[in-house]
Amino acid sequence: MDIKGWLAASALKLVGTLPLRWSRRLGWLVGKLAVWTRGDSLRISRINLALCYPAMDPAERERLARDSVVHTAVTGCEVATLWRQPWSRSEDRIVRVRNQQLLCEEVDDDRGVLVLMPHTGNWEIFGMYLATLGPSTALYAPPKITALDPVIRAGREATGAQMVPTNVHGVRALLKALKAGGIVMVLPDQEPDMGGDFAPFFGKPALTMTLAHNLLQRTGCRCVFGFGKRIDDGFELVFLPAEKAIYSDETRVSLAAMNRGVEACIAEAPEQYQWEYKRFRKQPEGKSRIYRKP
Repeated sequence: MDIKGWLAASALKLVGTLPLRWSRRLGWLVGKLAVWTRGDSLRISRINLALCYPAMDPAERERLARDSVVHTAVTGCEVATLWRQPWSRSEDRIVRVRNQQLLCEEVDDDRGVLVLMPHTGNWEIFGMYLATLGPSTALYAPPKITALDPVIRAGREATGAQMVPTNVHGVRALLKALKAGGIVMVLPDQEPDMGGDFAPFFGKPALTMTLAHNLLQRTGCRCVFGFGKRIDDGFELVFLPAEKAIYSDETRVSLAAMNRGVEACIAEAPEQYQWEYKRFRKQPEGKSRIYRKP
C-alpha cells in the first residue's frame, strides 16, 4: 500500500468535509505556519515580487509576499471543500459574476471560446462554473501522488468538464472542442511542457506557452481571461477582455499580449496570486540561478 498516497488522499477528503469558512480558517493557519517557518514559498515569493515590483516600498512588498503565501494555502484548503461538496452548495458561495457578457457574447455566436485562467484567487471554482455554461474541455496532468488522481479528477469533472491529457492527443481534443463552439480552459502562467517562447512578464523575460496562440490561430476562436476572486462572503468570478494583439499571427506579439492579460488579472488582487511559482527559472541565456538558496 502507498501509505503516503493514502494519507494525502485521506487528508484531502477530510478537509473536504469542512464548510468553506472552516476550510478557509484552516488554510489561514497553514499559511501563517509557512510564513513563520520561512520556507521556500515565502523565499521564492519575495524573489518574484522584487523582480515584478522593483519600485514598491520594501515593507509593502514584504506584506504582499506574506499575504500571498497565506492565500495560496487558503486556496488549497478551499479546493478540497469545493471538490467534495455538492455543486449547489459551492454555487451558493458565488456572490457575483463580473463581465460575464464577455464570454456569453462569444458562446451565443457559436464560436469557440478560449478562457485563460491565471493562478489567481481560486481558479478551481471558476473552472467548475464555466462547465455549467456549456461544453468545456481542459488539459489534465495526473498528480505525482497517484492516490489523489480520482479525487482531483472527480472534483474537476463534477460540473461536466472534460479532462484531456497534456499531450498531442489532448491538444487535438482542445482543437476539436473549439471548432465545435465549446469552451476551452487553459492556465497560461506556468512554464510550458509543450512549446514555448520568451515574452515579457512584468517587464522580465519569461518562458511562455505557445499553446494558446496556436489554438487561436488554428481555430479562429475568441479569447477572454478570468479568475475566481476570494471575498469575505465567498467568491466573485471576474471576466476580463483580451487585447486585440493576442490574435496576432506573430507569436511574440501574441504572447506578450497574453502575459499582459495575466498581469491585468493579478492587478485585481495581487495578494491572491501564486507568487511562489518559479516563473523566471529559465531565461534566454539558459537556466537562471535567481532561485538558488544562498
